[in-house]
Amino acid sequence: MTEKKHTPLASLGQFGLIDRLVGNFAPQNASTLTGAGDDAAVVMPPDGEAVLCTTDLLLEGVDFDLTYFPLKHLGYKAVTVGVSDVLAMNARPRQFMLSLGVSSKFSVEALEALYEGVAFACRELEVDLVGGDTRASVTGLVLGTTAIGYAPREKVVRRGGAQLNDLVCITGNLGAAYMGMRLLEREKRVLEGVEDPRPQFEGYEYLLEKYLRPRARLDIVEALAEEGIVPTAMIDLSDGLASDALQLCKSSGCGVRIYLDRIPIARQTSTLAEELHIDPVVAALNGGEDHELLFTVPLSRQEQVMRMGGIDVIGHVTAETTGAFLVTPDGSEIRLKAQGFVGQTE
Repeated sequence: MTEKKHTPLASLGQFGLIDRLVGNFAPQNASTLTGAGDDAAVVMPPDGEAVLCTTDLLLEGVDFDLTYFPLKHLGYKAVTVGVSDVLAMNARPRQFMLSLGVSSKFSVEALEALYEGVAFACRELEVDLVGGDTRASVTGLVLGTTAIGYAPREKVVRRGGAQLNDLVCITGNLGAAYMGMRLLEREKRVLEGVEDPRPQFEGYEYLLEKYLRPRARLDIVEALAEEGIVPTAMIDLSDGLASDALQLCKSSGCGVRIYLDRIPIARQTSTLAEELHIDPVVAALNGGEDHELLFTVPLSRQEQVMRMGGIDVIGHVTAETTGAFLVTPDGSEIRLKAQGFVGQTE
């Protein structure tokens, strides 16, 4: 068996490392005039379109655990995390930047695996990597992302536009990413110190993919555009349905009623939740990192939205004075509380 090569980072130097990592990223978008390799990226938004820019930070030991998080998947997820906030404003992401804080424990080959995942996601989303930075770190791996996107000004969607009686819609299903993380944490504990570890993931592959390699919902943003639907408000689901719904309510000055039996939960999520003695609804409400889209549309769009597929109508917007509640099948109301994603330290 061929031994894996481990080239020390110091053997290339900072600029040599950057050249090696980003040298094969060719621009895909006309809006990218100068990409990675210069002092700054040069981008040109299409005429009449607004520019949207967002940043995120991913920290080893807080947002990911390299014991079980493959670097290739981490690179892919970094892009998803970055561009999801652009998509949540009904814009198309076009450029991406990645900065690293990295220690000497990583080899050149390890960082190449990270950037392989970045490249895969960028190709999938037709996004250009246009820059970043690399610095030494003594506190573990740090990833800083910047995503840039564009949209016609009149079609930019904010959190603050929800109107009374609007429908509350969700893409995909919720709680799967959190349960994927719990599965990985369980296997890490069980196999600690085992000489030949064999984690038990059979039957839960979907949960692992949702946590390790979540997909940005570009498909939904494009489908809404094809239908001529501009949501009244929208937010990326990164902190859990309860927390993000409350953020939308706060920005829009409204209340909400979300119906428990309408929250989409995958079968694998419910099965593992039962195995781990966790309420799947709690996972959906507070788990986080789903990176689905929560949005509102006028009641008149109900039939059109439900016909699209991949979207569930889970509630409606109410007056601010009525508060934000989860409605159970028997009609009882439970006040939504912002607990947010529990993260790796839990």
